[in-house]
Amino acid sequence: MAHQHDHSAHSPGPLADASVRVARETDAPAVGLVQAVVWREAYAAALPEEVLATFEPQAFASVWRQSLASPPQGVYRLLAACAGDQVVGFASIGPSQDPDASPETGELSALGVHPDARRVGHGSRLLNAVVDTLRGAGATRMHTWVLASDEATRGFLMAGGLGPDGAFRDRVVSPDGDTAREVRLVADLELTAP
Repeated sequence: MAHQHDHSAHSPGPLADASVRVARETDAPAVGLVQAVVWREAYAAALPEEVLATFEPQAFASVWRQSLASPPQGVYRLLAACAGDQVVGFASIGPSQDPDASPETGELSALGVHPDARRVGHGSRLLNAVVDTLRGAGATRMHTWVLASDEATRGFLMAGGLGPDGAFRDRVVSPDGDTAREVRLVADLELTAP
């Protein structure tokens, strides 16, 4: 006699509490919210109040939604860090836009974790996923630009293996011509044999 199982009583197994995945269009509002909160915090000392006021979740979400619906050509990805089902962080990558970069250089163009979700590994998971994704796309180097005044982010990225290469740029950040200095951090992504 065949034994009958009640499959509804079985658990699907443990669910990941924290993960990183490629973002979907439906993630755009959550990514927009995280980006607005993170950028207001990171740029508070560098930008005038009227510029900070433009960092609205809906505006960022609209750009991400369009980008995810019609991705640009090339290896562009938006990665989402999740706590359960909730998006709590993001990272955006693509080919480096730096004029001195080789075609094998990828760029981390944005990285952020909501302040309420920090110090539990989301940033590290995002950074590892960035490196793995860029390597998988054939990148051998990675560049990223960080506000010179953002010591927390710079320290996090340097602890993750990136280092300054001496390059910097001054970006115009207000209608009055105010500038903010950014420094470039780089990493070699080539795997070496043990």
